[in-house]
Order: sequence, then C-alpha cells, then structure tokens
Amino acid sequence: MRIWIKDPLAILAPGAERGVVVEGAQIVECVARGRSPAQPCGTTFDAGRHVVLPGLVNAHHHFYQTLTRAHPAGAGKDLIPWLVAMERVWDRMTPDALRLAVRMALVELLLSGCTTAADHHNIFPPGLENAIDIEVEEARALGLRMTVGRGSMGVSEKDGGLQPDSIVQGADAILADSERVLALYHDPAPGALVRVALAPCSPLAVPQRVLMESAALADRWDARLHCHLCQSPDEDAYAMEAFGRRSVDLLEEAGWLGRRTWVAHGIHFNGGEIGRLGQAGVGVCHLAAADMAFGAGICPTKDLEAAGAAVGLGVDGSASNDSSNLMEAARHALMLQRLRWGHAAVGPYDALRWATEGGARCLGRDDVGRIGAGMQADLALYKLDEPRFSGAHDPIAALVLCGATHADRVMVAGRWRVIDGRPEGVDLEALIARHKAAARAFG
Repeated sequence: MRIWIKDPLAILAPGAERGVVVEGAQIVECVARGRSPAQPCGTTFDAGRHVVLPGLVNAHHHFYQTLTRAHPAGAGKDLIPWLVAMERVWDRMTPDALRLAVRMALVELLLSGCTTAADHHNIFPPGLENAIDIEVEEARALGLRMTVGRGSMGVSEKDGGLQPDSIVQGADAILADSERVLALYHDPAPGALVRVALAPCSPLAVPQRVLMESAALADRWDARLHCHLCQSPDEDAYAMEAFGRRSVDLLEEAGWLGRRTWVAHGIHFNGGEIGRLGQAGVGVCHLAAADMAFGAGICPTKDLEAAGAAVGLGVDGSASNDSSNLMEAARHALMLQRLRWGHAAVGPYDALRWATEGGARCLGRDDVGRIGAGMQADLALYKLDEPRFSGAHDPIAALVLCGATHADRVMVAGRWRVIDGRPEGVDLEALIARHKAAARAFG
C-alpha cells in the first residue's frame, strides 16, 4: 500500500514540501511544492499540523540503567566513584529485570521520535549470559531499529580494575558469545532491523586480546566496533601509567582506527588525535547530558567534523542522564556546544543533523537518518500545539529551541509505531507499574 504523508507544516527535506510517499518499508517519492504524487496512493495522512523529521538515531545508550535513575548510591559523586558505586547495584540485574528495563528504554526512545537505537550492554553477572538475546527480542517486539552492542568488561578488582568480579567475563567467554550473537542476529543488509556491534567497555576495561580479536570478528562479519573513549582525563593518565601510551594509541594498535568504529563521549583528545580519528573515519557520539552531569567537559564536535569524523548524538545511560529522550538530547547538545563555540557557530539544524544523519553515519548506515526516495521510511512527526511553541516562526528550529519532548506519530520501516502520542501494542500504564516494581529490587 502506498501512503502519502501529505502537506506537512514543515519537513526536514528539500523538495518535499508537499510530503513524502511511502510504499512498504521505503520512501518512494518526495513530493515537491505545487506537485502531487506521480502515482495514486491508497491512503493519505494529513500532516498539516505536523513537523516531519527523519527518525532520530540514538548512537549510545545503556538500557539496563532505566531501573536505577536518580539512585542515591551515585548521588553527588564524580564519574569514577559513581561507576564504582553503581556497578555494585547493577550486579543484581536479572533476566526479567533486564527485559523490563530494555522495554522501557525502547518505549521512551520511540516516544521521543527515535527510530534507530544503539545500546551498549556491558554487564554480565551470573544468570545474565543471554542479555543480548533479550535485547533483540524486545526490539523486534516493539519494531524499533536497533544496533545491539555486545559489550564486555574483562578487567576486574582482582586484576587491579574498577569493576566488581561479579559483572566481568573472561576473554574466551566474551569472544565466544560475540561470535554467537553475530551469527544469530547480525544483518548487514540495507533495511535491516537488527545489527550487532562488538563493544568492549573501553580500551582499558578489557585485555588487548579482546580488542584485537573483536576487530577481526567485525571484519569477518561486516559489523561495527564501539567503546567509550576519553570521557575523563583520568583515562589517559591511567593508560600512560599502565601502558606508556594514550587510549587512542591502544585502539590503533588493536586495529580499531577505521570506518567500522564509533566511540562514545570523545572529549579529551589532543589535536593530533582529532586528526587521526577524522582521517580514519572514526565516528564520535556526543553525550551532552551525561557529560554535563559529571562536569566531564565538552566534545570538540566542530573540530572532529572538520577533520572528517562523523558526529552523532546519544542519551547515554538512564542513570547518568536520567532520561532516554533523544529530542531532549538534541537541545542539550545545541546549548552545550554553543557554550564552547558561540551562538553563531552552532544552530538547531546542526543539532538535528547530529541526531539524524550523523548518528546514522556512526552506525554505518546510509539507509536511515534522512528523508529521500529510496531511504527507509523512518519518520518522526511532531505537533507544535503546546504553549512553548506559540509564536515560533521556524517550525523545525522550534523543535530544538523551544524544547520538544515527544512525538505525536512515529513510523519505522513504513509502520506506525506511535499514534497520537501512544506506543502501538503497549499498555503503557501497566509497563510503568511493572517497571517501578522491578526497580525496587535495586534500592
């Protein structure tokens, strides 16, 4: 069936002033001003009250953390003490609790207009060996497009690391399960709903063997590589003390500096490292809310883009951001980047580009992140009916500047997944009640 999303209030796509035509999972036509669709459409959706964006792309998250928002164990702590405290809470995670945490994160993202999400799952206490399977099942059930990061930590307290022994795994277990989930779930084809990335927590959290063999697996399976990198200056101080090299050097030695890789945070690079990352085509996910929460610093987005790196956005963990809303993340990014570069240098269209096309580039996708014929039909539609938008002259800019928080309609692969601000097929009230009950076990 062909559906014409007709005459939007505004649309983030040149030459689509009268909307787009969707057939199956794809956009098949952009309808220019003064034109009508080239072929008859079986259904028309009047978008006259909606601003239409490409579905937002969340390039970094920790879904399990939705169960530990505003947790007192982490209150008032800087990044490293916060991690030490919270990892002693997360080691209680069970399969049933994780399933609810993932479902809540996916629903919250959808409601914000996010259609593609990357999760970085890196805790594996006993009994949670099937964490990646749970994430895939939940993503498929809700219909959100997902890159599932098979994360890992392999250096625990007994090895001189920060992580409790209960949540880390040995190198053999990490690599065996990485190949297992690649074989089961990874789909590199255009239009894929589920892909797998290999995602050691950081270059300092796993043995070098895991980094190197993950890179080899990613090459063999045509998959992406992901890790945290340079959120805190403490990381490079430790890397120099322990290895005599900086974190970026450790990644390069492991074969990670290439177009398969995107990293999270990316704050404390020196000028030479920015050039190396850009030349290699490494993507960087900017996580404004979490970085502000810890006073970690400001990602050098403009320098990275000038060097050739893709820049995307993410919400990070729901226990460091305390939210899973990607439209809010776009506004956070705009304001934080203006603090660094100035008002004239960064605008709302930059933030939206990072939240869509930039995130897609980080995930290695050229089939999502923008509106055009042949692209996947992933769309987010917002109304401007709230008082905060009254008087706005540029409807698209207003979404970021005036603080949009939720989408009215969301389409993924040609199917409506949010209608009238409600997730399709989800009893939202029941989910909230079950999720709150599960969270009590982590108090």
